[in-house]
Amino acid sequence: MMKKYAIVASLFLLPVGSAMADKDVGCGLGTQIWEGKSGLAAKVLAATTNGTFGNQTFGISSGTLGCSKDGVITAADRLPMFAGANLDQLATEMAAGQGEALGTLASLYNVDAQDRAAFNATLQAHYAEIFSSADVAAADVLQHVERVMARDARLSRYVA
Repeated sequence: MMKKYAIVASLFLLPVGSAMADKDVGCGLGTQIWEGKSGLAAKVLAATTNGTFGNQTFGISSGTLGCSKDGVITAADRLPMFAGANLDQLATEMAAGQGEALGTLASLYNVDAQDRAAFNATLQAHYAEIFSSADVAAADVLQHVERVMARDARLSRYVA
């Protein structure tokens, strides 16, 4: 019975939500419903909704719900997905200048091993600029990271 209510509610919310999504939670009905919303609660709700009732799988298979059928995940796609799923961990590690999530972020930007220390130190030095507010969205964090990297002579080649 609860499933029926969730499906009906989803159908009523879909037109409202289609004007608002956060692409770092993937494609699917949840992305459509929670479009434009930011913050942890919205991301969790979007990701949960995307995984519910197999709608993300259906969207990928059919090329609907904001999903693509080509099956290619590019680095440009992985960055927002990773940042969205690990934003709190990235904030903690960026402030400390080290950590596994920060290392993964460097890998996604294809930062060479010899430049990883500079990557970590540069992002740590610009932490306040990158995490400009308590409710900053993952897409904004990535935009700020790329802006900081572009200004650094050693790191600029990774965002060219």
